[in-house]
Amino acid sequence: MARESEFLALDDRSLRAVIGPNSRHVALIEDAFKVLIEAPGGGVSINGGTRDRANARAVIAGLVARAEKGAEVNEADVRAGIGLARGGGGKASLNDPMALPVGKRGAIVPKTNAQARYLETLASCELSFGVGPAGTGKTFLAAAYGASLLRRGQVDRLVITRPAVEAGEKLGFLPGDLNEKVDPYLAPIWEALNDILGAEDVQRRRDKGEIEAAPIAFMRGRTLSHAFVIVDEAQNTSRLQMKMVLTRLGEGARMVVTGDPSQIDLLNPRDSGLAHALRILRDVKGVGVLEFEAQDVVRHAMVERIVRAYDADAARGRPAPDLEDPAAA
Repeated sequence: MARESEFLALDDRSLRAVIGPNSRHVALIEDAFKVLIEAPGGGVSINGGTRDRANARAVIAGLVARAEKGAEVNEADVRAGIGLARGGGGKASLNDPMALPVGKRGAIVPKTNAQARYLETLASCELSFGVGPAGTGKTFLAAAYGASLLRRGQVDRLVITRPAVEAGEKLGFLPGDLNEKVDPYLAPIWEALNDILGAEDVQRRRDKGEIEAAPIAFMRGRTLSHAFVIVDEAQNTSRLQMKMVLTRLGEGARMVVTGDPSQIDLLNPRDSGLAHALRILRDVKGVGVLEFEAQDVVRHAMVERIVRAYDADAARGRPAPDLEDPAAA
């Protein structure tokens, strides 16, 4: 196939986003599509076959779109763009993402088509489910969307809850007040909110009661009105817990339930409230479900490969080895 060159004019900001630190971004694109990308000044030149150049151009266009929206561009964005281009995601999906203007380092923009559909689900449904493997951004985007509603005054509170421990809600033996007991279990949420709003803003809003965290056991008997509620790690709720927390929704409230059905830590996995809720609520009016897959992992390229390996093993129906059995070692 004949190799030809084309030049894409870029401003300085877009050019820096496309090149990346130590030219890492262009190296990823070059390796993915077997093209040569150079930056002679004022833009980039792409040398390669017709289809390879088109794929590289689509990824570059997506990175430029993120930069123009004020979003931070990193390697995860490059890998996500490469995946979209390989899957025929098309220029529109790469260039027209739904942005949340709340990130302390710029707007938060979905990295994949699945993430964009997830944000659309959050915007259009009173109750949303985001389920799938680790690293797909389901919890981070839920926190970002809730923070955006809070900042715009569309809700009065951001309420975060989850099963506190794998085998039950036994927090009494832990030292400290409720926040000190619960915070270690909510570390991923606090990390996300600190990254989105900044640690000082998060602490100020917690002190004012605008951001609240509590284990699911503490939700019983409450009515959550004018709030955005995040139920995280929901695969480890029981059916009774799930029904209880879902029925806390009050006037002007919205809720998102996140979890990974493949990582149930309950003694009886068939008691998972998440799996049960997905089965009986999927077609209920006002409920939206977004299921992420291995190709939607944006945390690290290795995470996607790990998820795929486990999915393949599960598909073969191999039982997990008993690590306490010497014969399994």
